[in-house]
Amino acid sequence: MTRLVLASGSRWRRQLLDRLELPYAWAAPDIDETPHPRESPQALVHRLALGKATALAGEYPEHLIIGSDQICLFDGEILGKPGDMATARANLRRFSGRHVRFLTGIALIDTAHARHWVDHERYDVVFRELSDTQIERYVEKERPLDSAGSFRMEGLGITLFERLEGRDPNTLIGLPLIRLCEMLREAGLDPLG
Repeated sequence: MTRLVLASGSRWRRQLLDRLELPYAWAAPDIDETPHPRESPQALVHRLALGKATALAGEYPEHLIIGSDQICLFDGEILGKPGDMATARANLRRFSGRHVRFLTGIALIDTAHARHWVDHERYDVVFRELSDTQIERYVEKERPLDSAGSFRMEGLGITLFERLEGRDPNTLIGLPLIRLCEMLREAGLDPLG
């Protein structure tokens, strides 16, 4: 029986989870991702990751459900997905030559035993100086409209950076596998077991 469920419609998160070689199901939860007034970035990613996992709990009563969500922090502002080409270009212009922080919330719900784990991982990127032409070409090629930070680490996004700083590079793609493996082991599912 498949005991593991990924609460995400993201093919990138599925590709990351595939690396653990565990059988799993996946479903895309529908939750409101609007930040609450005065909600801290950490509280936001915790709430969204847990909310995604919880949204599927009724359908999967004997499972371990993974939820994850990511935000971009820049100059004290929380940035989500750009949604359109103009916003993606504007974000990358702002990020050019600058340091940008990403927070990825991770949650694991054990519906069989009514327990859960919630945490987040931080990952920092330093963008290299980007010309308007490079930004335009990048946005046209990748169309990163559904990616926090207006880039896709899974593709040409790597060409935008001077350096990356963090514990787990998978965090930048949206599923911190190191922390997830720790949670899975705590829940009794060892990927190497």
